[in-house]
Amino acid sequence: MKRVAWGILSTANIGIKRVIPAIQAGQRGVVAAIASRDAAKAAVTAARFGVPRSHGSYEALLADPEIEAIYNPLPNHLHVEWTVKALDAGKHVLCEKPIALNAAEAQAMVAARDRSGKRVIEAFMVRHHPQWHRVRALVREGRIGTVRTLQSAFAFSMLDPNNVRNRPEYGGGALYDVGCYPIVTARYVFGAEPERVIALVDRDPKLGVDQVTSGMLAFPGGGQLVFSSAFQLAFYQRVVILGTKGRIELPVPFTHPIGQPSRIIIDSGEGNDGSSAVVEPFEFVDQYMLQCDAAAAAFRNETTQEFPIEDAIANMRVIDALYRSAQSGRWEKP
Repeated sequence: MKRVAWGILSTANIGIKRVIPAIQAGQRGVVAAIASRDAAKAAVTAARFGVPRSHGSYEALLADPEIEAIYNPLPNHLHVEWTVKALDAGKHVLCEKPIALNAAEAQAMVAARDRSGKRVIEAFMVRHHPQWHRVRALVREGRIGTVRTLQSAFAFSMLDPNNVRNRPEYGGGALYDVGCYPIVTARYVFGAEPERVIALVDRDPKLGVDQVTSGMLAFPGGGQLVFSSAFQLAFYQRVVILGTKGRIELPVPFTHPIGQPSRIIIDSGEGNDGSSAVVEPFEFVDQYMLQCDAAAAAFRNETTQEFPIEDAIANMRVIDALYRSAQSGRWEKP
């Protein structure tokens, strides 16, 4: 079967380091063109990856008749604008997270999807990793009883003031960039939307972005997510899922070093020294490749789209509510 022809919208690092290699390593797609507002940069990047065409503008990429799907890794404030333009140009879109700067502006993607008949997918690669599939299966079968609490953290150090993550006008900040992962995975595990949220935000006094954001989400039936996301802490990521009959721990839940295996830890809690823990290993898989192959299959209507754009908007509503809570000092409803 003919592979999906992808166009890459910009030479952003995430595309160069992870997504372009992932598409090229996968079974369902090819990178057919790369665009940049700097034509020379687009040409150099295309040559580096053996991509046949480059474009010196985003508009030219969207007008390319051979392109079937667009990968959009632009800065957060440009996600809606260029995703809508791509849909209106008749292209499917895989758009980096967060899908928008707020849920209201993301509604434009729903309208564009509906009038174009094309698909749009938010790029949360973690939902394609086998370890998360296994975790959800274990939770559903009751392996650790009733899940009551997820404890989650994602932190790293990002001090460059010129990095888009540290530019508030570009949609920078820890909650947008890494706090979205604890939120989306908690919704994935609980299979539900939080009823209320509360947040504590510490903003960098010079940069203006949230450098540390912690929050709590209350799910139906008493489930909770307690999380922290940060830009100015030592690198760390972890998820612990606590149930009435045990716990599941993911030591590397979100971003995996290339080539390194992963594991989950299942502990009944019968030994408080960890002696009752069982480790389930997973060979290395490229979750970006799995994501891009799954997106290609959805674009061709060969599979259903498990997480439509409405799911991305639901995640955005939680982020909106957390920012409102930081201002009001109260619980807020998404």
